[in-house]
Amino acid sequence: MRDKTGGSGGGSGSGPATPPSEEAAPGARGPAGSANQTLALAAMMFAVAMTFIDQTIVAIAAPDITDELGLTASGMRWVVNSYLLALAACFALGGRLADIHGHRTVMLTGTLVFVIASVLCGCVPASGFAQTWMIIFRAVQGAGAALMFPAALAVVTAVFPVERRGRAIALFFGVSGGLTAIGPLLGGVLTAWTWRAIFWVNVPVAVIAIVLTVLARIPDDARRERLDLPGAFLVAAGMGLSVLGLQQASSWGWGSLATWGCVIGGLLLLIAFCVYELRVPEQPLIKLRVFRDRAFSVDTAVLFFGMLAFVPLFFFASVYAQVSLRKTPNEAALYLLYFFLGFVLASQVGGRMLDKRGARPPLLLGTALATAGFALWAAKLTDLSYGAQWPYVVLSGAGIGLLLAPASTDSVNRAIDASYGEVTGITQTARNYAAAVGLAVYGTVLSHVTVDKVTATLHAQGLPRDEARRTAHDIAQSVAGHGDGRGTGDGSVTSAMRETGDAVRMDFAEANQWVFYGMAIALALAFLCALAHPGTRVTSAAPDPGPAER
Repeated sequence: MRDKTGGSGGGSGSGPATPPSEEAAPGARGPAGSANQTLALAAMMFAVAMTFIDQTIVAIAAPDITDELGLTASGMRWVVNSYLLALAACFALGGRLADIHGHRTVMLTGTLVFVIASVLCGCVPASGFAQTWMIIFRAVQGAGAALMFPAALAVVTAVFPVERRGRAIALFFGVSGGLTAIGPLLGGVLTAWTWRAIFWVNVPVAVIAIVLTVLARIPDDARRERLDLPGAFLVAAGMGLSVLGLQQASSWGWGSLATWGCVIGGLLLLIAFCVYELRVPEQPLIKLRVFRDRAFSVDTAVLFFGMLAFVPLFFFASVYAQVSLRKTPNEAALYLLYFFLGFVLASQVGGRMLDKRGARPPLLLGTALATAGFALWAAKLTDLSYGAQWPYVVLSGAGIGLLLAPASTDSVNRAIDASYGEVTGITQTARNYAAAVGLAVYGTVLSHVTVDKVTATLHAQGLPRDEARRTAHDIAQSVAGHGDGRGTGDGSVTSAMRETGDAVRMDFAEANQWVFYGMAIALALAFLCALAHPGTRVTSAAPDPGPAER
């Protein structure tokens, strides 16, 4: 039950609190049959590590992928976004399938789907079909991750007893989530060899996860339960349509009926999903009743607005570094390392603040610092200098680090009437949908502003306005490569880039300012949400057991 005078979470701020207890010894047997807790936890962390790393690793390789396969800028964003969108749309469904068909079975199935799709992404042929190939199999990757992640979490909650479960989940989220930082660095190293290796690297990780899962002898309890297929269809269609409209607005135009038809149609489907879920008599896909707790609603809102900036940042910062700053993939990875330096250090501070004072202080401080950091970072983008930017990059990372773990932990601790799987399904769906929306919206803004600025530059140099705009549009599509017109096959674009290269790089930096200011606005909205947090602290050994725990 809720205790408003107790502590609020694990010291890392990454998982729910538990009373002090003796650490599980290696090889300890959990409550779920003869499962080996240590091996089971290690197996699940190896499995979900792939899903975290894949959220950031592709961003570093984006220019090389675009260059070799001849993708458009919009197409490259879809390669990144299709993974996030499929993960968000299928996450709750993956949790229900794990309850029905067994956690171990669904986790292994998700791992196999994920790694096979990864291999196929790395084997994409350099042909006209490449863009469609990449988008399809990146979406399959996301679907595999959506099967794997909730099942892996359910395994951890099943094999650990209540008194040890909080620490196990703190380690599960802390270590696995921390691997997000490895994505850019690993991407830079592998891209120096071949960008295809960023997908192939998942194979050995998946093999280790599967072997450890088998050795852990995790029991698999399948049950005959209702699967909410209408709910799964409504949430997937709603998310897909809304993101499609936002992403394609740069091509279709904001005045297009298709753009607004997709956006409004998607939002209506999401509203229909919420209405339907509230009326389902038993076993809905998502139990929306947890939003009755105001603190849980605030935590989820803060995570949503925070993710509008956090995940899209890696794509836009990486491309900016390689285009405007003329950096290699490895150097772009080091650029992002400044962000993670602030992120990692502040995450520890956020966890301690959560323990001592509750979630409200770190949420307020984190969102305020992140808002200031992104706004100041945006102002320095046109300096085209690492030295001018790095303090604000660190500040931005610190702000995100302060808010992310406390919001995630507090949301789980607050939802005492639901299982870990249910509340995690809601928060992860919100986080990944926000990331997909952010990438779509900022990508549209970036393309639009880049075209306008490059058009003005070319027209000022004597090119007729209509021709300048056509060339600017082609440059905007190719600039997500290496910024020199390679891969476009258009001599006029290459010539224009060669003659106005420095000016175009500055235009691209100015266009990115709009993106980063947009991220600052999203974090300011997160700050306003954090003001509504009740501020009371909670202590809960675990949420009331749900199907995943039982």
